[in-house]
Amino acid sequence: MAFPQAHVPEIAQVIQLSVAPVFLLAGLGALINAMSTRLGRVIDRARLLEAELPAAEAARGAWLHRELATLSTRARLIGRAIALSVLCALLVTVLIALAFVDAFLATDLSVLLAVIFVAALVAFSGALVVFLREIFIATASLRIGPH
Repeated sequence: MAFPQAHVPEIAQVIQLSVAPVFLLAGLGALINAMSTRLGRVIDRARLLEAELPAAEAARGAWLHRELATLSTRARLIGRAIALSVLCALLVTVLIALAFVDAFLATDLSVLLAVIFVAALVAFSGALVVFLREIFIATASLRIGPH
């Protein structure tokens, strides 16, 4: 099956239209990196606290269990935020690929492209809300100074 050839101006226009989604991908990469770092710190902290559990006295043990429960919640939220961010990135890459397919084929994929873009924005918004929730939990459990 031969594909109709797209003209250079059409391809150039698709490339120009792909610039904004590419910037979104760059921002998502930075956000995923920040969330992964936070997740790693939560996991490291949980491992340290779990190592203390066997030798902890009752009062300290109760506090350790509460702290571990909070860290578990935070890890789950960060995991969800990362998943939503990756979903957004995947949708954006599909969007860019379909824009090029649309330039080569004699079809109108504008409605599909709009739906995919809105879905990507919904996933991105969800990731930000879940990540903000994790930050609120981390801030609420913050203890500075002696316990």
